[in-house]
Formats: sequence, C-alpha cells, structure tokens
Amino acid sequence: MSRKAILHIFTTHNNVLMTATDLTGAETICKVSGGMVTKGGSDSGGQFASTRAAERMAEMLAEKEFNQVIVKYRGAGGNRSHSAPGATSAIRALTRAGVSITRIEDVTPVATDGTKSKGGRRGRRV
Repeated sequence: MSRKAILHIFTTHNNVLMTATDLTGAETICKVSGGMVTKGGSDSGGQFASTRAAERMAEMLAEKEFNQVIVKYRGAGGNRSHSAPGATSAIRALTRAGVSITRIEDVTPVATDGTKSKGGRRGRRV
C-alpha cells in the first residue's frame, strides 16, 4: 500500500527547512533543517546542506512507510526575489533516494505591490 505525504521545502540563503506533513497538512510527520545535517553557520543554506537534508528526509519517510510525496517548495519571495539554490538540489536528491514525487508546486509568495524596493527610484548609483 502506498502512503502519500506533503513535503514542504523552504529555502533561504541561510538555511533549508523541510517538513513532511500528512495530506491535510495538519499533522507533522518529520522535519529536517540544513543546520541539523551540517556543521552550522554559513554551511546550512547551500546546496550541500539541502542535499544531505533531503537524503535524511527520505530515510525518515521510508522508516514511516511513506513512499509518495507531493513537493511544495518556497523561496524568500515578496520583495526579496532572488531565489535560494537549495530547492532544486533537494528535489534531485529525493529522486535519487527513491522517493516517488507525484507533483511539484512552487508556493513562493509574489508581491502584488508592497513596500518600496531597495535602491530608490533611480536605482543604486555607483
């Protein structure tokens, strides 16, 4: 029997947070962060940390007999539009670990208007 979970991946330049929930999103199955699998500091936000975190997440999901996953990844979003590099490497590592990914969604928040962007009206003058 196949059990399905939702895997929420939140990546910033400083850290990677992964949380697996049931299909309703109410109950947390397991969670892993970049700081749990690396030394910490600046290492916890890169591609290496997200790969290691995804491998550990795949192990934890296999222990609890979840073999299908819906991935929802989220970047910084809003006015901070530069995406962090961790989400794609985490998805790649999950596939290599043997987790069946049924759907991938980008749930990064998009600013509809919001506050004034950094640099002013004419941009940064160097």
